Amino acid sequence: MRGVKAVLFDVFGTVVDWRGSLIAELGAFGARRGIAADWAGLVDAWRGAYQPSMQRVRSGALPWTVLDDLHRASLDELIARFAIAGLDDADRAWMVAGWHRLKPWPDTVAGLDALKQRAIIGTLSNGNVALLVNLAKAGGMAWDVVFGADIFGHYKPDPETYLGACRLLRLAPHEVMLAAAHNSDLAAARALGLRTGFIPRPGEYGPAQARDLRAEAAWDIVAEDIPRLAAAVASG
Repeated sequence: MRGVKAVLFDVFGTVVDWRGSLIAELGAFGARRGIAADWAGLVDAWRGAYQPSMQRVRSGALPWTVLDDLHRASLDELIARFAIAGLDDADRAWMVAGWHRLKPWPDTVAGLDALKQRAIIGTLSNGNVALLVNLAKAGGMAWDVVFGADIFGHYKPDPETYLGACRLLRLAPHEVMLAAAHNSDLAAARALGLRTGFIPRPGEYGPAQARDLRAEAAWDIVAEDIPRLAAAVASG
């Protein structure tokens, strides 16, 4: 790992548990409000709308739209599909803001703190900057830099995201590592010359998860968790 000066992280699923966090928060909300709903099904469908909504932006079918607004549009459709009654505009805005309150995985904060002693650490996420800053504040993630898709006006895997982060850091791609729990994200980064670190999160999509259970290529580092990734970077 000699020469790696920055490690940038995918966020949703890699450093925070979007599914467990949202299901717990929405389930508690429903209990308080007396709203019975398939909250787990809603959360899974909401995440299922994530890539298709961004693809509409990538294809030009939608103008540039930040992830918060894509999440809101998807949520409005899903509330109708799941026939959830009694939710006003303030409720829906609070639900969308749940993506700003996601909990880190148990190893995240300690791992990032260790890695920060060795390299620049930051996000490289499809989330917008406001969302990522709120996540960092709520979860105690001490990033050196926050790169969100709205900085570049592009969503991963568009090259403008990976290369834009390198440009802003004034580093060559081979001096930057992407750390992610998603093989496709790492493949896009490697194709542009970035180094790659895989961290499996077999619980990201719940008990029925069938993808990204293991490394699907010879990534530069394959580590069980972020502290072990930090140790591997340091040993290089």
